[in-house]
Amino acid sequence: MRKTSLFLLFALMSTILFAQQSLWGGQKIVSPEIHPDNTVTFRFFAPKAVKVQVTGDFLPPQKIETQYGKMDIPGVADLKEGKDGVWEYTTPAPLPSELYNYTFIVDGLTNVIDPNNVYVSRDVASLFNIFIIKGGCGDLYSVNKVPHGSLTQRWYNSPTLGYDRRITIYTPAGYETSRKRYPVLYLLHGMGGDEEAWITLGRTVQIMDNLIAEGKAKPMIVVMPNGNVDQEAAPGESSLGLYKPHTDLPRTMEGSMEASFPDIMKFVESNYRVDKKKSARAIAGLSMGGYHSLHISKEYPDKFDYVGLFSAAILPGKEKTSPVYTDLEGKLAKQFSKAPKLYWIAIGKTDFLYKANEEYRALLDKKHYPYIYRESEGGHIWRNWRIYLSEFVPMLFK
Repeated sequence: MRKTSLFLLFALMSTILFAQQSLWGGQKIVSPEIHPDNTVTFRFFAPKAVKVQVTGDFLPPQKIETQYGKMDIPGVADLKEGKDGVWEYTTPAPLPSELYNYTFIVDGLTNVIDPNNVYVSRDVASLFNIFIIKGGCGDLYSVNKVPHGSLTQRWYNSPTLGYDRRITIYTPAGYETSRKRYPVLYLLHGMGGDEEAWITLGRTVQIMDNLIAEGKAKPMIVVMPNGNVDQEAAPGESSLGLYKPHTDLPRTMEGSMEASFPDIMKFVESNYRVDKKKSARAIAGLSMGGYHSLHISKEYPDKFDYVGLFSAAILPGKEKTSPVYTDLEGKLAKQFSKAPKLYWIAIGKTDFLYKANEEYRALLDKKHYPYIYRESEGGHIWRNWRIYLSEFVPMLFK
């Protein structure tokens, strides 16, 4: 009996000590440490490791060959082992203002999260740490002392798809106490994303709050739906439970999203104080979301006066037979005959979709359809899409 009591006491003490360690933080290591000159030091405790590396978008990219051609992937840098088993790496030069992501590679094990940095984002099935360098666009991606909007995740019914789905909606500061009607931006994610992508990876809430507070953008509602029509909601947020996210989803870019989009608009316009005129609606998206924005806006030419294509996929695969994709030139002719106020195309110079966008612009040029073109450095990356959003939004609803 005495032995049993001692065992239970020891187990209880161990549990308490573990809880205290979690409460007060295990390792007293600062990582990343942003220095006054904007160089950054990364640290990782691994006394038995042979090799520790850091990889992230703050490093010069590497190029790899894929089925789509050459693509950029984050670079890699070696950490040096110091005293007490703490490995370190300091950037050789200051980093420009930006939001950056990184993970560690420990003895070949990739995607190791920094245990000293609690700020983590998910992109499909990958987790990575983030940090922000202030003094430029990083300020736009930060929470500042400005009036803040509200973020709501609602469920709506889609009769077209036959089930309830989750949607994320941003309302600007003052919406709750105002009686005015607001313009709406429908903002669509890329393949592998969901209704959480633009708020976590895209920093949409911070960008909107800051641009509106600075007087650079009009107060607007931003609607961020899930573009994967076979998902009720983001992974872990639906009746499917806790499953590993993946990009190989049914009914992707085959017309169902475009066909069911009026269900989203009906929900928004029935539940929020919105201006229902064409001149008060915008649609934009990245990659797959740009593809959806292109085809939704031409499918419903009376609905959107502002269209933004960020690194957009353009044409469906030959196996896609939805009527949504028939008569591209005829539908574009009808859309542009109604004189949209802004048709905005942006892409990075090394984006694997660059050639497809070049060919699409050639078609628009041939038909003399007006658009604004923005070309940036880099490839198919969130750094570009955050910039595109911050440049597109101030042009809306003028």
